[in-house]
Amino acid sequence: MKGFSHFMSGVAVASFGPWAIEAALQGNPIYFVLGGACGILPDTIDFKFYRFFYNHDVYATPDPKNLDPQYVADEVARAVNLAVDEKRYVNLKLVSVRLGADFWQQYSVKFDNEKLEVLVRFGPVVNTGQVPVEGTEKGHPKIGRAKIKAKVIQTYDAALKVDIFDGPTVGLKPMANGDLDLEFLPWHREWSHSLTVGALLGLLWMAGAMLWAGAPPAGSFQGVFADWAGFKGGLGHLLQHFAVAWQGFVTIAACYGVHVVEDQLGHMGSNIFYPLTKLRTPGLHWMHSGDGLPNFLAVWISCLLIFWNLYRGQPAMTFHFSFVHLMMVGLVVPGFVFWILRWLLTRGQNIQVKKGDDADDEWNESKAAG
Repeated sequence: MKGFSHFMSGVAVASFGPWAIEAALQGNPIYFVLGGACGILPDTIDFKFYRFFYNHDVYATPDPKNLDPQYVADEVARAVNLAVDEKRYVNLKLVSVRLGADFWQQYSVKFDNEKLEVLVRFGPVVNTGQVPVEGTEKGHPKIGRAKIKAKVIQTYDAALKVDIFDGPTVGLKPMANGDLDLEFLPWHREWSHSLTVGALLGLLWMAGAMLWAGAPPAGSFQGVFADWAGFKGGLGHLLQHFAVAWQGFVTIAACYGVHVVEDQLGHMGSNIFYPLTKLRTPGLHWMHSGDGLPNFLAVWISCLLIFWNLYRGQPAMTFHFSFVHLMMVGLVVPGFVFWILRWLLTRGQNIQVKKGDDADDEWNESKAAG
């Protein structure tokens, strides 16, 4: 899912809390803010913070003044051979090449498992919009080649292409048969995409809420055994802040968790129960994170659910309808009309949409966002 889809899903999940509706009616949107923030938080952690602190074993850093594909090929081969010789996981960083304020040198890395070679080729110069600069397509015809000691199995569709902003990281993991499994963006959907992390953040919210509550109002616990009214006042103060604490916990854990669940519909999966699990659980392969229709449906259904929860939380509505009525009018009927129109406009045409891998889609989206 794209970032905005995760954000709207988080807000929709938060709207199911009666406390969120009650607070919103009183002018306090805190639970909706928490829901949207936690819905997008796992990707924010990965792409905006964690990747900058991730450890790399080998850096392939081309010289902008001397663009030599052979150097990059040798560095990639060194990383592969290091993983084979030391039988350990090796992280390889493919560094981008900046040529100016708005120009980047594009290059690609390909593994030829039949010849046991890695091939590197510099492509065109591109601008920050990833549009090739005219006349630079054939500026570097030379191809760098280097021998590798094992096959590198690429189990996803993402292309190893480096251009704007930050270059990608790939992980080389030794397998039992001697080959290497190539993992794209190993720092993504690692510990951050975990239900346990969401629960931990909820517990931190609970602790912070109770600490923020501080001492009870004056006259409440002072002389508690001498003043029954003071005891009731202090107890009510504690219960009020405890309610805010557990309601925040449920909101954070649920809205963080819906991001993890949505990512499991794709290919890459998530490390669902870190630290109990160490590896990503493969997704269901039902969709790609960049697919238009699933993202649109996620946002639209989220809007309908938010509308329904706000509607049923109103104290006195003059117009009444059921949830089924809302879904029929807002989702089923428009969806059927859309499907009919699409069929009429595209019948007889074989429309194929080029798809990327989940990681590739999200990586390109993050680069486009800077």
